[in-house]
Amino acid sequence: MFKKKAHILLDKDYNKNLDFLKKELGEGDSFDVIVREFKVLNKRCALIGIDGFIKDDVLIFVIKSLNGLRKKNFLINDLKEQLENTIPYIELSSEKQIDKLLYAVLSGSVLLIIDSLDAAFIIDARTYPSRNPEEPELERIVRGSRDGFTETIVFNTALIRRRIRDPKLRIKLLNVGKRSKSDVCVCYIEDIANPDLVESIIGKIEAIEIDAIPMAEKSIEELITPGSVWNPFPKVRYTERPDVAATHLLEGHILIMVDTSPSVIIAPVTYFHHVQHAEEYRQNPAVGVYIRWVRFLGIFASVFITPLWLLFVLSPELLPEALKFIGPEKVGKIPIFVQFLIAEVSLDLIRMAAIHTPSPLATALGVIAALLIGDLAVTIGLLAPEVIIYTAIVAVGAFSTPSYEMSMANRLVRLFILIGTGFFKLPGFIITSILSLLLVGFTKSFGVPYLWPLIPFDFRALKIIIIRSPVPIQNIRPSILKPQDVSRQPIVALKRRRQ
Repeated sequence: MFKKKAHILLDKDYNKNLDFLKKELGEGDSFDVIVREFKVLNKRCALIGIDGFIKDDVLIFVIKSLNGLRKKNFLINDLKEQLENTIPYIELSSEKQIDKLLYAVLSGSVLLIIDSLDAAFIIDARTYPSRNPEEPELERIVRGSRDGFTETIVFNTALIRRRIRDPKLRIKLLNVGKRSKSDVCVCYIEDIANPDLVESIIGKIEAIEIDAIPMAEKSIEELITPGSVWNPFPKVRYTERPDVAATHLLEGHILIMVDTSPSVIIAPVTYFHHVQHAEEYRQNPAVGVYIRWVRFLGIFASVFITPLWLLFVLSPELLPEALKFIGPEKVGKIPIFVQFLIAEVSLDLIRMAAIHTPSPLATALGVIAALLIGDLAVTIGLLAPEVIIYTAIVAVGAFSTPSYEMSMANRLVRLFILIGTGFFKLPGFIITSILSLLLVGFTKSFGVPYLWPLIPFDFRALKIIIIRSPVPIQNIRPSILKPQDVSRQPIVALKRRRQ
């Protein structure tokens, strides 16, 4: 009998094979494990699969085709060849290793084992429960495509292939997790992406030793990103938009897709990748520049406006005469620094409550938050009106940050600077701001400096970030990624057209 399943081959004994597979899959204990036995050419056969993954119509057609074979005296090798040519399904393969056969069944494929054959046929007739591609909630745009990635990895790769019909597009399938055997795809364009970076990312994923990745792409990120996991700044970017993912592929980035998750990892990235949005490229270049600058202003305000206001309230001598109006007339019964801490915690509580509140009750939550936290807090003197105003501005700036992960990192930086300012005033503001900038400056994403093209300075690349460039020159690939193809033919074509 079999002692272990890994690297053990099938036996020619049909009963031994069937009993072992039934035992390993828990047939009888698990109601969704299906074993269908029948005969082909006077030989016993069995189809083994998982209910819910199987396409019934395909298997019925396969069984009918097998039963239609003429009964002749075949040798074993002839039988295998005959079946390979007869089973009417495209995704068909044969396998001898027990561990691979078990993985195939648990992934949704169907096994066909036949008496006297030491190999089983894998019929990839699976279908996963899935939803239709829909526009992502976090990356909405006014005009443009409304499709988005889903929890099914095959659908996601198809959405990428639909936009990039390049024979050099590579999608490498890996398995992660000793028990979960989760499907992970590494996607890149072979003659654009840096081969050393591709090899490094694939090697990191293959080296993962863990039972499962229940949190899907987030687990992969924490397992492969270099540096401290306590650094709040995200070293990868997430997207659920196929057009955004395709654009980054053409720039030389690498995508990591994990089955069961609609979020796709983009690596490597810089700080400025997290503050750009597809809406900027769906509008006229002039409008796109305006939108980008307003967004930059909102992101800056979400980090510095409350610490700056607190600094000027605690140290009014720093204000010029024209700005002496800044600051509350009445501080209230609670110190202004504590008021800001209360407002920050309240804002986070409202955000978490909104996430966990059913949609029909979301409006009621907003009314409660506005009345209780806003109006009543000012009326009873718990918070100053200016604290409410500036906290609201901070919230708007955080919501305008395209990357949710970056907005959360900026939130922690704001709290750090706010606490330093509250305790040490101007020296605290300066020191905490410098420490935050140093943390960003020393952060790297797979070897790429986080503040590039600001540090190290690259004027040409920085100009493209500050000013949304026209579409015809979008094939300028970031030099920091060290892409293989640095062609600038679209720029030449644009110049000729203008001439």
